[in-house]
Amino acid sequence: MSLERTVTLVPEAGLHARPASEFVEAVNDHEAEISIGRPGEDPVQANSMIAVTSLGIEHGDEVHLVADGEDAEAALDELERILTTPEEEAAT
Repeated sequence: MSLERTVTLVPEAGLHARPASEFVEAVNDHEAEISIGRPGEDPVQANSMIAVTSLGIEHGDEVHLVADGEDAEAALDELERILTTPEEEAAT
């Protein structure tokens, strides 16, 4: 069963470097196939740091997540937390 979620990116610096690294690590910690992209655009595999950072997602952009697998809901919950936590809070 596929689950989908649309989230607005909160970190001021966008989805690059540290937030993207944390995002990809979380993807790889779950038993689910996950893709990410802007709504209406072709998604990329979320387990690739290069693919995720190549999207150029900035603060305030909406991202569409799709997860398929036994751990899909937990994965989406964790990824939403990463995408909606300001960087200064994530660093503490």
